[in-house]
Amino acid sequence: MGLALPATAHEVRPAVTDVTVSAETIEIILRAPIEPLIAGMDLAGLEDTNLSPLSDRYDALRVAEPAELEAALRAAWPEIAARITLLAGGTRLDPQIAGVSVPEVGDISLPRDSELRITAALPPDGTPVQIGWDASFGSVVVRQMGGGADAYTAILAGGNLSTALPRAGFATEGALPVFARFVVSGFEHIIPKGLDHILFVLGLFYFAMRLGPLLWQVTAFTLAHTVTLALASLKIVNVPATIVEPMIAASIVYVAVENILGGKTENVGRARVAVVFGFGLLHGLGFASVLSDVGLPEGRFVIALIGFNIGVELGQLAVIAIAFLLFAMPFGRQPWYRSVIAIPASFLIAGIGAWWTFERVFL
Repeated sequence: MGLALPATAHEVRPAVTDVTVSAETIEIILRAPIEPLIAGMDLAGLEDTNLSPLSDRYDALRVAEPAELEAALRAAWPEIAARITLLAGGTRLDPQIAGVSVPEVGDISLPRDSELRITAALPPDGTPVQIGWDASFGSVVVRQMGGGADAYTAILAGGNLSTALPRAGFATEGALPVFARFVVSGFEHIIPKGLDHILFVLGLFYFAMRLGPLLWQVTAFTLAHTVTLALASLKIVNVPATIVEPMIAASIVYVAVENILGGKTENVGRARVAVVFGFGLLHGLGFASVLSDVGLPEGRFVIALIGFNIGVELGQLAVIAIAFLLFAMPFGRQPWYRSVIAIPASFLIAGIGAWWTFERVFL
């Protein structure tokens, strides 16, 4: 199955910027697919470019030769630059293209990451610099270069600005702010961004109403994804998203169908726990892909990893708590709970998972 899976060029990932601030200039090395920027695509909250009304324009740009794509970028630069925020104190800076490197057209099923060098002159007042861009460009990872392991690294979304980057020395983050930021990032990866993980957790919830069976499943799932999240983040394990994402979708189908065929309220068997553990390994690889996009700060690697994992767990527990409040507590003791609520909900979850499996394999 893995050999047959095509990669997808449609997912939206954060752009990555390496920022160097000197006394007189700021230099930004931007690595990302530039086709959505040229097309004017709104990436805010978008997970798949196929869902954009400008997807045809985007796909046409993806097959453009490097010289053609660079020319299109330069033609669109005034509109793009207007949505890039560079501030030195209260002075708005004028970003300019200093260089563009566009790869040759290769496998069009894969995203094409170009490298764009942006510079701007700084006013002579010595004020620190902030960087950000319009929410329509999606998320952006900002990393200040030259500061070693403790240098500032952050992922910005929703048009937020970076911290002030000094011209002399480097912006740094303490352990507690890094921990808190990654707890929030982990939680957001479940709620509201992780619909596939939410459906999997709901699949566990609908298997058995009693807390004991649910805790056995959630514990197995947590232990498994913690292991693969750590291994993948340490670069010990590396499985392409083109394999992981369809299998995550298939895992949703499996737990939902098993709920329909054999869900009980009394006990959970070892086979079910083992299966959930195996699927947890897959979901951990999915979580790791998010961290690879964001980039763990080298000097705070362990703290950031723990914070992200705690955030994921809090998100999962929130999903379970909401499900208990909405379904188990008011209706769980009713004799029709399984036939009227658990089984129809599992059918819906299985249907969504089946569509995602097909989409991630064939589209």
